Amino acid sequence: MQTEKFSALFGRSPALAQARRAAFVDGVRAFTPAAIATGAWALVTGVAMVRMGLHLAPALAMSATVFAGSAQLASLPLIAAGAPVWVILLTATIVNLRFVIFSAGLQPYFRHLSLPRRALLGYLTGDVSYLLVIRRFAAVARNAAERTEQVWFHVGLSAANWIVWQSLSVAGILLAHRIPPSWGMDFVGVLALITLVAPSLTDAPMIVGVLVASVVAVAANALPLKLSVLAAVLAGVAAAIALELARERRGAAP
Repeated sequence: MQTEKFSALFGRSPALAQARRAAFVDGVRAFTPAAIATGAWALVTGVAMVRMGLHLAPALAMSATVFAGSAQLASLPLIAAGAPVWVILLTATIVNLRFVIFSAGLQPYFRHLSLPRRALLGYLTGDVSYLLVIRRFAAVARNAAERTEQVWFHVGLSAANWIVWQSLSVAGILLAHRIPPSWGMDFVGVLALITLVAPSLTDAPMIVGVLVASVVAVAANALPLKLSVLAAVLAGVAAAIALELARERRGAAP
């Protein structure tokens, strides 16, 4: 029975199944160092959804469908403050614009797959999985064996990321009223976010964007409807883009 389950997942060809399984396990192992930070961030997000006023069903639905902690936490204060829907959607969209870049970066690796499979990988892709795939595979696969390794490595680490996130997010939702405020979950969330974000700050535009967003968030804290979140995101993105464009112009100058 167990052999049949593995065959359904990895394929019936022994050689192909072994290659897929090995890449999948490598992906799971690659995610392991980020599991604690990811789980802590998910737990904080689950708790925040309930404490911001979401009932059980909407909170569970948001965890499963949105699957983006930064967008969830950015939109929750707006939802609680009664902000217009367009403001909430705009904020979540801007926060998640990085996934457009992630998709463009991963497209060459997975363009040989069907649209439904690419859509599934897109849903599962997170910050950690994108960074690990790009770091591990410097070049696009040149043959079927390399394509198999790249796809199933991504599947393994993304599946591990999804399971850890959803498990701890649901735990946070169910235990939100049992976790005392004295535990300092907000501070735990900040530490977890720093742990996850810091490795991705690899160049000047990213660093400048984060710094500008942080300053604007604090300076605009008095804005109504928690619009300081939207202002910080817009300012951070604008600063990062402006610096990147300036750098490109300098590089193109004769």
